[in-house]
Amino acid sequence: MLDKLDCTLRLTVHPAGEPSAHGFGPGTAQLLRGVERYGSLNRAAKEMGMAYSKAWTGIKNLEELFGFSLMERHGSYGSRLTEAARQLLAVFDGATLAARTAVEDYLGCEALLAGLCPAQKDPSR
Repeated sequence: MLDKLDCTLRLTVHPAGEPSAHGFGPGTAQLLRGVERYGSLNRAAKEMGMAYSKAWTGIKNLEELFGFSLMERHGSYGSRLTEAARQLLAVFDGATLAARTAVEDYLGCEALLAGLCPAQKDPSR
């Protein structure tokens, strides 16, 4: 019998009213964090094992979808995230945490109610 349940989530953020398979998801978040860390889209893409052209196209598509720039490009001096990109990352991270917490709480309650998991001991007792 099942004694533990788990769930994998893949959250995608997109403009309201425009559900798209090409929204802002974990891959884009990882890419933008790489740009923030290395100051370079090319280096961030390489660290992910992604072709620069794919990274560039993905960023340009998202900028068009959202209607704002995600990066400030400074030629040979690299790139920096815009404030809007930082805010979008914060929204994505917050929504991901909220969704993960909700699913974990739900699975814990459902598993306990169904008798699939042993009751968790309350550490305060």
